[in-house]
Amino acid sequence: MKIWVDADACPVAIKEILFRASDRTGIRITMVANQPISTPNSKNIDTLQVPKGFDLADNEIVNRVQAGDLVITSDIPLAKDVIDKEGFVLSPRGERYTKDNIRSRLNMRDFLETMRSSGVHTGGPAALSQADRKAFADQLDKLITAANKGV
Repeated sequence: MKIWVDADACPVAIKEILFRASDRTGIRITMVANQPISTPNSKNIDTLQVPKGFDLADNEIVNRVQAGDLVITSDIPLAKDVIDKEGFVLSPRGERYTKDNIRSRLNMRDFLETMRSSGVHTGGPAALSQADRKAFADQLDKLITAANKGV
């Protein structure tokens, strides 16, 4: 398993959890962004800077991800593309996106986007809470453990 991070929108607290997990397990992480990303000095952590542009980081992740890799993102269309390539997807809030739930997430995203485009204020996501951080860390540990067991 390799971990790919949609790093432009990934919260700092989640990046720190990922860095610690990489140090602990030796799993390789690639932070993909359209701007420079600060990372600790580690042989297991890479950065990949793509040009600025709509979905360029997402497209780069989709092009490089392989079956069994893990992608960290809250971008639902990116999550669907990764799932289609038999990768795993985890949101920064600890939600697993799977073949079973991605279609409903896409439908909700499209619905909210339609509402916003018609002038309805839908609000943004709540701030990342301590419970979100714990949920993320717990799910990450489960995925890493399963990958190490070959499940």
